[in-house]
Amino acid sequence: MYCDASQFEFVPSLEQHWSVVKAELDALPPEVFVPYPERYLLDKRTGWDIVGLYFLGVKIDLNCDLCPQTASLVRAIPGLITAGFSRLAPGAHIVPHSGKPVGVLRCHMGIDVPPRCGLRVGSEIRRWENGRCLVFDDTSEHEAWNRDERYRTVLLLDFKAPDWYTAADRAA
Repeated sequence: MYCDASQFEFVPSLEQHWSVVKAELDALPPEVFVPYPERYLLDKRTGWDIVGLYFLGVKIDLNCDLCPQTASLVRAIPGLITAGFSRLAPGAHIVPHSGKPVGVLRCHMGIDVPPRCGLRVGSEIRRWENGRCLVFDDTSEHEAWNRDERYRTVLLLDFKAPDWYTAADRAA
């Protein structure tokens, strides 16, 4: 299920600094993107690359040094677990799946999103917008696709659900 992104205190700061994040993304050398490790989530086993900034709460120094302002922005997110750029190639499809564990939410901020891309969470399909955040419960079944002719890139964040996010929120 999708959450109302405006409920999360870090979202306005991320969205306000979208152009800074985009500039750092644009300056990254192509070789820092690596294939997403869980290839079974792709219908063609190719086309999903990442640049990790934080993994399980641990800073990835080399990549954070390449994106210091983005690293600073995401470091300020309460309960941050994982952060990085997620790039989906033209024609790629991340098949339906559900994440784990309960109590972790995911945020995608559109950084460079062509028009023919989408994200389905549960039964609801949304489209990313550059500079805007989508927040969802990763344990809900979801899938993503890029039917465009250019790459789709988002800033992907996993964070601990705040105390006010309850089992009732997950069931809604």
